[in-house]
Amino acid sequence: MTSADRETNHHMSDSDIALLLADATDEVEIGIAPYDAVIRGGRRRRARRWAVAAATALVLAGSSATLAAAGLPGRDSGGEGAVATQPPATATRTPGVFEPANRVTLASGTEDGKEWRVTIDTWPAPVDTAEARATLNAMRAHGEYPADIRKASDLVGKVAYFVHRDYGGASTMVLENAVPASDVMTRSDITYIPVPLDPGRTEDIRLVVGSVAKVAPRVDCAWTDGTVTVVKRAGSGTGTDVEAIRQVEGSPYAWFVCLAPKGAQFKSVEVIK
Repeated sequence: MTSADRETNHHMSDSDIALLLADATDEVEIGIAPYDAVIRGGRRRRARRWAVAAATALVLAGSSATLAAAGLPGRDSGGEGAVATQPPATATRTPGVFEPANRVTLASGTEDGKEWRVTIDTWPAPVDTAEARATLNAMRAHGEYPADIRKASDLVGKVAYFVHRDYGGASTMVLENAVPASDVMTRSDITYIPVPLDPGRTEDIRLVVGSVAKVAPRVDCAWTDGTVTVVKRAGSGTGTDVEAIRQVEGSPYAWFVCLAPKGAQFKSVEVIK
């Protein structure tokens, strides 16, 4: 998992994209890491699997590496790819069709008169290729598809999730991934991606979305103005307008979102044990 959320054009600068690349031998990692997004706890294997929607649309000349993570939501070169704004239905299983397990709102708020929210769609792990094929078809119907899945059998036993940022009524996918349903993070592990709150202000990196172990008690988000946002585990009555570590049904990890104060930007994030 890595920093990802840029505009899709052919003039991307070093500060626009992060590429974590791994070839078929699981050895090659290439690229830079804008926004100082980092992977803690030695989780390179999981980091390589973080990807955004445009990952499969990018080709690096002269490299045989597989694009495992890139900073371009959307699958064409016309800018951030908008996804369906209508929330998918709650999980229902009918013959040959599978819906997301659920859509969970991780955080929400209002700034400058515009409402924003971060949501995650989680798809259950198929038990065989037939279920995987049906799940992939349902994903396509919702404008979602895991970039590193090449064929239906690749999805068997894996949970797929898609994180969306909605700002002022416009929804964009900021990251997606497919991971083994049995995957776990240790208490100190953290993976995160800093992105703009307003997708039109790509230089203003204030929003952080990340995952931690389900038992992680606290995350500290540090900002360039010297302040720190303390994110603790959500209680039963914790609203989405409060920054919190939240359990997401069907996900192997817990999730958090934090937002820098206006005028400040992302500096660092860490798990406090």
